[in-house]
Amino acid sequence: MKNKNISAIIYALAAAIFYALNVPCSKLLLGHIQPTFMAGLLYLGAGLGVGIMYLFRHKKEKPEERINKKDLPYTIGMVLLDIIAPILLMIGINIGTSANASLLGNFEIVATTVIALLIFKERVSGKLWAAVSLITLSSIILSFSGSESLSFSVGSLFVLGATVCWGLENNCTRNI
Repeated sequence: MKNKNISAIIYALAAAIFYALNVPCSKLLLGHIQPTFMAGLLYLGAGLGVGIMYLFRHKKEKPEERINKKDLPYTIGMVLLDIIAPILLMIGINIGTSANASLLGNFEIVATTVIALLIFKERVSGKLWAAVSLITLSSIILSFSGSESLSFSVGSLFVLGATVCWGLENNCTRNI
């Protein structure tokens, strides 16, 4: 049991590190690559990684764990949202700052929660509402283009659009 817990912690830390490196490295590469092409490369890498993991796991998979026809609308939604979201993110990073984009990525939590509440009628605890409120407030502050104006940064709006797509995708995944 301990080895399983340690493996899970290592995987979680590795995922967090790679996720944290994604935005600043993408910003550097976006000087040489178009945002849509960069988004495609990111998801090609993710798809290859998941595909390789599936090759090792699929023989252990139980038939009831496999995707079936009732999961099809959610699966199609996931695919479409996972195409749109990284494109929006890369455009946002390209025209905004990577620091802003990294911090605004936390808005995915808000989007996931609000979509789960409004569409899927899930219950939201008081602690989660407090967290959602703080993340929303910080996202609003980060979205302003500067202290001298009250206009929103266009790059921030693209990043927020990506987080809303991922919030909806998280809910589709949950329903599968």
